Amino acid sequence: MTVRKISISIDADVLEQVRTCAEADGVSVSAWLVEAARDRARLLGWQRLLDDLAEEQGPPTPEEAAAADAWMAETNRLWEEAVRGSGR
Repeated sequence: MTVRKISISIDADVLEQVRTCAEADGVSVSAWLVEAARDRARLLGWQRLLDDLAEEQGPPTPEEAAAADAWMAETNRLWEEAVRGSGR
């Protein structure tokens, strides 16, 4: 893998949050930012997929939307529980 060094501008408060998160994860700021960028790119890929599906199949029914909302709420609850358990 080729690694390139870049320079970015970032708000001071955001940088402090990044440093805190990176330290909590036991990684460098660069490694943390790379993972955050990968996560964001993955999310955008999923969003494109959902947009394509909606275009092909039409929007979700109210029942499908409610099921998706319930699944996300449970996923978020489990994530928050896991994060609290890890001490983050």
